[in-house]
Amino acid sequence: MSQPEDLTAVHRRIDELVQRVADLERTVGRLNEAVPATPSRPAPKDRPEVVTIPDAPYNAALWTDSDDEGLGLRDRRAP
Repeated sequence: MSQPEDLTAVHRRIDELVQRVADLERTVGRLNEAVPATPSRPAPKDRPEVVTIPDAPYNAALWTDSDDEGLGLRDRRAP
């Protein structure tokens, strides 16, 4: 195969994959609606909300007067 033919084949495969993923998402959505909720499998609306944690560093003042876990107080020697 030539390079343009290879590229066309790759694009065709990607389109196929996108279509199959969309079909799978629709199937999973229908299954979630059809299967009753149980304690081990809560209904989709009962799932906890996703909380995004920012990448920004925390304010250093939050750690003022904190102990270094397992090492004791900052101004004292570790045992």
